[in-house]
Amino acid sequence: MRIKKRYHLKKKDLKKVKEKLGVYADLLSDKVQVEMLQTDVEDLILVEGEPLIMILDGEPYPALKGALKRPLKSHYVVVDMGAVKFVAKGADVMSPGIVEADSQIMEGDVVVVVEETHRKPLSIGRALISGDEMVENNQGKAIKTLHYVGDKIWNLEI
Repeated sequence: MRIKKRYHLKKKDLKKVKEKLGVYADLLSDKVQVEMLQTDVEDLILVEGEPLIMILDGEPYPALKGALKRPLKSHYVVVDMGAVKFVAKGADVMSPGIVEADSQIMEGDVVVVVEETHRKPLSIGRALISGDEMVENNQGKAIKTLHYVGDKIWNLEI
């Protein structure tokens, strides 16, 4: 991953990001150092030097390290233990491996994929079908993986 630019976020830009983050807005408290990191992969927002938020299509979403910092309430998908090793290596999520999905998920939404035993995040992806269809379908791809445990964003050290 090549870093193109790194700078501190202005207060007005930080406020916009917080509004768009919704339930994850508490990742950006007022007393933390927040920086924008522009890279050749995805733009990231560093909170105290950790990549907690990533920018996809101009919108902020929690990175895996951000998702680990707070309990998931919406836009999550639970995969069975057989799918864990594949998802953790960056594979797209297939419908047969999904045991539960938030019914609010619509096609195109960014979702957090968690494993069924401990509900720990494994990847961040874009839904290819709705949450209800993910659970009902017995074949086909359900989520395109964007960021996963062990990738360049996860291993980023500043």
